[in-house]
Amino acid sequence: MNAKLTFLGTGTSNGVPVIGCSCPVCMSSDPRDKRTRCSAMLESADARLLIDCGPDFREQMLRVPFRKIDGVLLTHIHYDHVGGLDDLRPFGKFGDIDVFANENTAEALHQTMPYVFVEEKYPGVPKIDLHVADPYETFLVGDIPVTPFYVMHRFLPIYGYRMGRFAYITDMKTISDKDRLCLKGVDTLVVNALRFDDDHLAHMLVEEAVEFSESIGARRTYFVHVAHEIGLHEEACSRLPDGFSFAYDGMQVDVEI
Repeated sequence: MNAKLTFLGTGTSNGVPVIGCSCPVCMSSDPRDKRTRCSAMLESADARLLIDCGPDFREQMLRVPFRKIDGVLLTHIHYDHVGGLDDLRPFGKFGDIDVFANENTAEALHQTMPYVFVEEKYPGVPKIDLHVADPYETFLVGDIPVTPFYVMHRFLPIYGYRMGRFAYITDMKTISDKDRLCLKGVDTLVVNALRFDDDHLAHMLVEEAVEFSESIGARRTYFVHVAHEIGLHEEACSRLPDGFSFAYDGMQVDVEI
């Protein structure tokens, strides 16, 4: 079954351009060099699925048709991945919104957004139906099969998600052999690649991300969670092997699920 993937945001936690920076990337007029915080939307014939909901969610959704969101997959609790959940409010007109997360993220949301989960809610709060998704257990959002698995964001276990022959990972530094097996047969991979040089404790660099993709045999790989140090989009893409590219905000690709 085919589905359409839209990259809503492809930037790291600072976004690009970075406030106060005058490097060539941050000053670029190429729209592919302007990156909001990381998020994506997968659309099948029957469902619309959001992956992460960062602080740029409102801006991102103004660019796409307004219609029901059938589910939201959260990778982890960091603000650049959940800071836009309150902006789900307009989508409440279609009914409650199913939000899926691991146990730690679900618990943390009760602390960061307590007004959403109290019994007596004030009018206008987002209509969130929060679910703890068990790792390695497949569930359906409409006709989209979703299987969570773990990757490590340095010391923090966070979720990646597999949907058929497509997988989405962000903020990964390492992955266990057990979780790597969850990616067997993936055709299209989206994964984080922060920059080319200057190692990071919690994020993969481009070389690490290329090696990871090759190790699981993905046919196509799109890099996200990209910092301004990556360089200008066109030049950066020219440095990648065949089958690899940097995604950019608004980019759309067809994937098999």
